[in-house]
Amino acid sequence: MKIRLAILILIALLFSGCMQPVEPLKVGFWNVENLFDLDDDPDKRDEEFAIGGRKNMTQVILDQKLAHMAEVLTDLNADLVGLAEVENLKVLEMLNAAYPARNYSIVHYESPDERGIDCALLYDPLRFRVVESEAVKVEIGNPTRDILHVTGKYARKKLHIFVNHWPSHWGGTEQTFPLRVKTARILRARIDALLKKDPRAEILVMGDLNDEPSDPSVQNYLGTTFKRPGPSVKDDMANCGDTAAMKESCGGCPSAQVGGAKAALLWNLMEPFEGRKNGCSYKYRGTDKNIDQIIVSPGLADDKGLGIVENSITIIDGPKYRQQEGDYQGYPFRFWAGDRLLGGYSDHMAVRVAIERK
Repeated sequence: MKIRLAILILIALLFSGCMQPVEPLKVGFWNVENLFDLDDDPDKRDEEFAIGGRKNMTQVILDQKLAHMAEVLTDLNADLVGLAEVENLKVLEMLNAAYPARNYSIVHYESPDERGIDCALLYDPLRFRVVESEAVKVEIGNPTRDILHVTGKYARKKLHIFVNHWPSHWGGTEQTFPLRVKTARILRARIDALLKKDPRAEILVMGDLNDEPSDPSVQNYLGTTFKRPGPSVKDDMANCGDTAAMKESCGGCPSAQVGGAKAALLWNLMEPFEGRKNGCSYKYRGTDKNIDQIIVSPGLADDKGLGIVENSITIIDGPKYRQQEGDYQGYPFRFWAGDRLLGGYSDHMAVRVAIERK
């Protein structure tokens, strides 16, 4: 009798443990604005940040940069953090040491970018287990940063993370637009390959896309929408067709990029910040821009497996992160203004969302 009772209690405990809610996984992204070490790498255009370079860098300045970054990570308080504009593993380890609140593990690959800036992922191994990772080459004619693809497990469910830093507008918007379109196509092809294997694959895309959600590179070529996908993936497919008129009106659509087949629309979570004065992640020539984005597949919008926590998308903001006076009032309080040290944080705000087990 006692043995049977003990077995029943053990079974009850096991089931109660399985039923315990899992704390949501907080996922963030931040373009950190030029995190370089003090060494002059002859294979990179990094000399301005090296000792003796035109920014007059010192260890004190680098330590200040790292300390301010740690402040942002504290406010971000994320289990996974995608980063852009980091030079190498060395500076990532420096950042990890400057932020002792979490002992992040690091995923990083050296990219062919001429300046040497890469994407990376910091993750808490107590909350997320990395299964595999790869650097997705972005071959667009000019050396640029890779897209970082990390596959891992949270709450025993597989989650795909893509960390991006698309080509900038340097050299002109019209001239560089095709580079971002090519990058969007490369990313879309990777996503479609995953969705072909599993239409419910749970995928999160984050990064500095250097275009806004309404721009054709994001909306048409990556295939995104502000509309949350419905319960059926088939109800939320992009099928713009391949007619000349449609190509002219929308710049081409995901269906056209994948052989005319229908392609699942991705959910862009940044709608709450559209048109919000001094509320976006970036500002250029007085205009607020949502170029730092988090986008998810239909698998993260349904009621199965993993899903987005309602109203959890946020931009880490506040008075200390924005300039409070002068010609650039309301702009992100950046660390550098050209070669002039402002001593702020970054020219980009960090963004964050939460994922839960359904």
